[in-house]
Amino acid sequence: MFTGLIEGKGVIRSLQPKIQGYEIYIESEFPLEGTKIGDSIAVDGVCLTIINLTKKGFLAHLSPETISRTTFKLKKPGQLVNLERALKLGDPLGGHLVSGHVDGVAVIKKILPLGDFFRFEIEIPQEFAHYLVPKGSIAIDGISLTINEVFENLISLMIIPHTYKVTTLHTKKAGDFVNFEIDMIAKMVYRWIKPYIETEISSKKEGITLDFLVKHGFA
Repeated sequence: MFTGLIEGKGVIRSLQPKIQGYEIYIESEFPLEGTKIGDSIAVDGVCLTIINLTKKGFLAHLSPETISRTTFKLKKPGQLVNLERALKLGDPLGGHLVSGHVDGVAVIKKILPLGDFFRFEIEIPQEFAHYLVPKGSIAIDGISLTINEVFENLISLMIIPHTYKVTTLHTKKAGDFVNFEIDMIAKMVYRWIKPYIETEISSKKEGITLDFLVKHGFA
């Protein structure tokens, strides 16, 4: 489990193909003291398992599922990535609950400078639009961000100078792809209310409303 508060950046130094997957080595810009083999670490929001450690970085495996669902299929050595080690019990939860199980890839449509701030407009795949709400949370490349506005499946995000500087967002441009993870609470709430939404839609299609059923003692 993660918070979406990025600890620092890393640099991809190598991507070695394995059977159906890859082995990735990343150098960290911050010390990894206290980290051990087997620990989880979020790389651009993707939860990976550390399989080896060096003085400067760590090694991890990329499974076929990870490659197909995330931006790792586009990564090359020399690129920067966001890093966050797993949350420990008792640590402050400053962002929001992030699992590191990325839902898919989104595309940056616009980046608008607004003084020292930046407005990012990102297009999320249409099938995830029902999870998007203004002032809701979303993780973009592992960064916990607040959705300002929603236009169907297009969201706008206001990036503060600190976030822009300490994450990989300062390297992005329109047309770039990013990993996204929908807020897990939004997923659970939608799953719970989905049967009621479908019932209401169905009743309207049939010309019978829930109000009608309640009024006549059927619900």
